[in-house]
Amino acid sequence: MLKGNLPTYAIVELLIRLEKYDPSIGSYKDHTVYDDEVIVKTSGGNIRFPEHLVVRQFESPELITEAELKKTALWFQSIN
Repeated sequence: MLKGNLPTYAIVELLIRLEKYDPSIGSYKDHTVYDDEVIVKTSGGNIRFPEHLVVRQFESPELITEAELKKTALWFQSIN
């Protein structure tokens, strides 16, 4: 999927949801799509999202479990 085809606000919403697991993730700066993965640059570093997670956040956010969010937060890489 191309960068322009992913709703940026769904990525921002995911970052907000992940904040409770790792507040150092920070706010959205930019993103790049690679195959089935989205690399998100934040004010705190970088985090990877599976593309399907962003699509689910857009289409049916209530179907994303707390376990999935917790696991996703572990993919954060701090710039410090």
